[in-house]
Amino acid sequence: MIFLLGAQGQVGYELQRTLATLGPLHATSRATLDLTNEAAIRAAVREMAPRWIVNAAAYTAVDAAESDPAAAHWLNAEVPRILAEEAVRTGAWLVHYSTDYVFDGTGTRGYVETDPVAPQSVYGRTKALGEAAVRAVCAQHLIFRVAWVYGVRGRNFLLTVRRLAGGGGPLRIVDDQVGVPTWSRAIAEATAQVMAQRPGDALAGTYHMAGGGSCSWHGFAQAILAADASAAGTAPVAVLPIATSAYPTPATRPAWSVLNASKLHDTFGVVLPAWDRQLALCLDAPVAVGSVA
Repeated sequence: MIFLLGAQGQVGYELQRTLATLGPLHATSRATLDLTNEAAIRAAVREMAPRWIVNAAAYTAVDAAESDPAAAHWLNAEVPRILAEEAVRTGAWLVHYSTDYVFDGTGTRGYVETDPVAPQSVYGRTKALGEAAVRAVCAQHLIFRVAWVYGVRGRNFLLTVRRLAGGGGPLRIVDDQVGVPTWSRAIAEATAQVMAQRPGDALAGTYHMAGGGSCSWHGFAQAILAADASAAGTAPVAVLPIATSAYPTPATRPAWSVLNASKLHDTFGVVLPAWDRQLALCLDAPVAVGSVA
């Protein structure tokens, strides 16, 4: 049995499909499991008695977290701790997702898993605490750090750029933050590939889950709109580069968010496509009815 939390999120939605091939799957969302209720979380895990707990639930509103740190701490730090404790109790493996925001963004090469964390935002700090809680409590864990996640549902950069482009542009997009855009489906597929290998305790740990290459938000926006324009046979909406200082936000974003995923490949033989290939696959994928929320 696989117990999936956060099934209606960007990654969780895709996980429902990829994990279903591995065995019985019980998926919950905030509508079916109150994640603010510790007793309810523990009871749900014990009732399922799963072999795997996959936690795709999180507080991901980066700017909102600055003014609501208690809610962010609960979902990003305390819920993973609770799940880790229940995983130990039931003998389950725990899969948990973290973020590039645990780093300070001052790097010049792809971050590796052993680089020290130094989060610069409430979101990053709470995610780092969640990681630490999982490691401290549950030996049988896989923590996957992901970055710049997007897809065809929810709230993300891809959908925001398309919405803004509908106004005719030009768009002004930050060009001095660099990372690796990652399609939610690619994350779900890679997760299933790792879980299918039934890793032993020696392979527990933290892994970066990202594709090859990198770009700025400006470059990502250009790629999105160029692909859309090509498909429509029109000229792309203009995208103007701006500095982070020209677009202040409540939360500090890392200037450098490139994750090195060599450990994932070397350990499990899993490789995510390069970021631009992921984007092409995402834009070419059929959209399921009701999938955009």
